[in-house]
Amino acid sequence: MNKKYTHIVGIDEVGRGPIAGPVSVCAFYIPCQNNTKVLLALDGITDSKKLSEKKREQYFDIIKELSKKGECGYAIAHVSAKSIDTKGIITALTSALQTALQKINLNPQTTFIYLDGGLYAPENYDQETVIKGDSNILHISAASVIAKVLRDKKMINYAEKYPHYGFEQHKGYGTKKHKDAIDTYGVTKIHRKTWIKN
Repeated sequence: MNKKYTHIVGIDEVGRGPIAGPVSVCAFYIPCQNNTKVLLALDGITDSKKLSEKKREQYFDIIKELSKKGECGYAIAHVSAKSIDTKGIITALTSALQTALQKINLNPQTTFIYLDGGLYAPENYDQETVIKGDSNILHISAASVIAKVLRDKKMINYAEKYPHYGFEQHKGYGTKKHKDAIDTYGVTKIHRKTWIKN
């Protein structure tokens, strides 16, 4: 890694596939002087889909503690189903990614970004998009875990508002139970209406 960098960032998204709820992008960063220490603390972290819910929560708790000490940090951005319907998923992802980067507010000149396959940061950042990066680059793995945990919490909250749909279980994915509930109760404000096939 070039010595000019002060921070390394990992970026990943969750919620690209569901038919309800937001798409969420997390930017996780480590100051270079803390890189080894933080990655040791997160030993074994990988793509959030390969971890149990309990394990994801454990890693998230570690990240929150490290973040409180200033040893790393993160930001998440959610883009609503309405925006996805209006602007499309790619524009929604781009918007969420840019918002997450604005929140962490790091100097593009001294920041290097790793992104999971298919994602790209603004051109003024040095960056590398890595296929299966959420499994192979720990900075991206951490972003994947944070995004998954926080989006899941959002969907569990929606389940209280819309109790008939089972959001706490499927998190907005198009399961049979979810589709049956749509047939019975109709769509809600958090459904991606353009994604639901009649």
